Amino acid sequence: MMALLSIGCQVEYHPYDTRIRGARGINARNIARIEEACAGRRTLRFAVLSDTQRWYDETRDAVAALNGRDDLDFVIHTGDMADFGMRSEFERQRDILEQLRVPYVVLIGNHDCLATGERIFREIFGAVDFAFTAGSVRVVCLNTNSLEFDRSRAVPDIDFIERQLAEYPAEAERTVVAMHAQPYSDQFDNGVAPYFQSRLREFPGLEFCVHGHGHRFLVEDIFDDGVNYYMCDNIQKRSYLVFTINEMGYDCERVEF
Repeated sequence: MMALLSIGCQVEYHPYDTRIRGARGINARNIARIEEACAGRRTLRFAVLSDTQRWYDETRDAVAALNGRDDLDFVIHTGDMADFGMRSEFERQRDILEQLRVPYVVLIGNHDCLATGERIFREIFGAVDFAFTAGSVRVVCLNTNSLEFDRSRAVPDIDFIERQLAEYPAEAERTVVAMHAQPYSDQFDNGVAPYFQSRLREFPGLEFCVHGHGHRFLVEDIFDDGVNYYMCDNIQKRSYLVFTINEMGYDCERVEF
């Protein structure tokens, strides 16, 4: 007769675990810092990085490189912190980005939406569509990962865009739009792409759009309307973008580290 031996064990992590440890509400906290520090300014400089999923060493090196500068006002991460939407991935990436000297905000990427990723993202970072004002520049950050929602929700959220247009701050004169997946990519709801762009062009002084997802650097006037879309490398390529905006316009630099 065989005896069934019960061995006590503890499962430390489950892929659908949403018991978040550490800092939460990061975007709201950092937006308050950005808006206070940049109030009244007409010149600003910010960095953009993207698609840090699973490349933790490279992300640490990026943070060290960004911290070595003294000319940045904030950092935007355009999404895909996680690869599988797991809590441990978000927490690990968050803890690296928390070492930044300047405030940062994070957009949701398509990989961040997997499993319970959207719920975890909202807990740690906040809403998937948000906006803030940095001096004279309004930065509108959008969830464009339509494929992950199987059309169960409006993605991109045109109602949110229209509210932003209706409530545009008096102190803002120019606009930057950030997203993860660009129009006509595999993730975007391309049936609404032309209408989406027509609404974006209503924002005062639309300067450019910036996004990730494609894992390479690319500058493209997608709609042939003079609005450039800047694609940021994935962090494995050890680069980030720096945008400088002033009264003369803007400049984009790809920086390797």
